[in-house]
Amino acid sequence: MANILVVDDAKIMRFHISKLLKELGHTVMAEAQNGSEAISEYKKNKPDFVTMDITMPESDDIKSGIDAVGKIMEFDPTATVIMVSAQGDKEKVLQAIENGAAHFVQKPVTLDKLKEAIDQFS
Repeated sequence: MANILVVDDAKIMRFHISKLLKELGHTVMAEAQNGSEAISEYKKNKPDFVTMDITMPESDDIKSGIDAVGKIMEFDPTATVIMVSAQGDKEKVLQAIENGAAHFVQKPVTLDKLKEAIDQFS
């Protein structure tokens, strides 16, 4: 099973996504609440996957999950990032994919949606 970094500014969402991932048999090796933390945790832990919220508060020079994906991909072009967001906004999803995101899961996040996204890369 995979080692995963969960990134979301809402603690309850990190808890929910982590719970679902554990139910699927994965290990949540770290969590982050903003883009800067996500980059730091990625560099420290080198997870198999990252779930990344699109909309998060600005931290340092990272304005959103889209920016964080770009920075992670600069560090590790082989990273697999799955965007997770309530925003089904086509433009933001396309920006995330252009920055290197591998997949998009729209909230509300369910066990089936996460499993389908991860299974594409396992």
